[in-house]
Amino acid sequence: MAKQAGVITLEGSIGRISFYKTKDGYLAREKGGVSKTRIFNDPRFARTRENIREFTDNAKSSKLLRDALRPVISKIGDSRLSLRITQFMMQVLKSDEVNVRGDRRVKEGNWDLLRDLELNAGASLGSSLFFELQYSDSAAAWEVQLPAFVPRDLMAVPSGATHYKISASGVGVDFDLGTRTVVQASSPVLSVLDPALAQTLTVDKTQLTGTHYAFVLSVEFIQMVNGVEYAINNGAHNAAKVLTVSKAV
Repeated sequence: MAKQAGVITLEGSIGRISFYKTKDGYLAREKGGVSKTRIFNDPRFARTRENIREFTDNAKSSKLLRDALRPVISKIGDSRLSLRITQFMMQVLKSDEVNVRGDRRVKEGNWDLLRDLELNAGASLGSSLFFELQYSDSAAAWEVQLPAFVPRDLMAVPSGATHYKISASGVGVDFDLGTRTVVQASSPVLSVLDPALAQTLTVDKTQLTGTHYAFVLSVEFIQMVNGVEYAINNGAHNAAKVLTVSKAV
């Protein structure tokens, strides 16, 4: 690696030399590395090809799950969430006991590994809601029973928040077809100053399609000004957690 000197600085490529800017200044390096043809044909790169196949499946599967969860994670202010989902999905892939190394797939892995996944590393659901969560799961519905409570006593209400909303979400994905569905049930937008009545959030599972399912509970904090809703700190305090998962029989 060489450092560019002189008045003229370059960015881009000239022949086999690449010029680029870093925090240390303008640098230059010669293009190199192993050719794509060799990687995909040389027996010595068999392990590399195995990793590529598994990384590809994990990347596609992780994106599908993220897209399915988009209504939830779009409210979450965690810049590393995509990376964490990819890492968790790789654990699922590596738990595949059906296929040999290089052919392992997320769809064959232990889907239960996603259970209890916090979608905001900076604000867990347990540190946001202080009441005990009760939920039930049947063939027809996933239900979360919310108790009557006083928000200021049993919620970690962030500064500036005037209202909140609690949502139950069910997502279904089919890793073969690349399809996804989502069903949500939410509380009304409620004031943090008023006692909350007991209520049940019901996700209609008959509206979900796919082979793998995840069910998430989330809380969103809102600042209401003249009837307009505003996010608090870009969702940094919003929490969501995968409470349970299932697979089609």
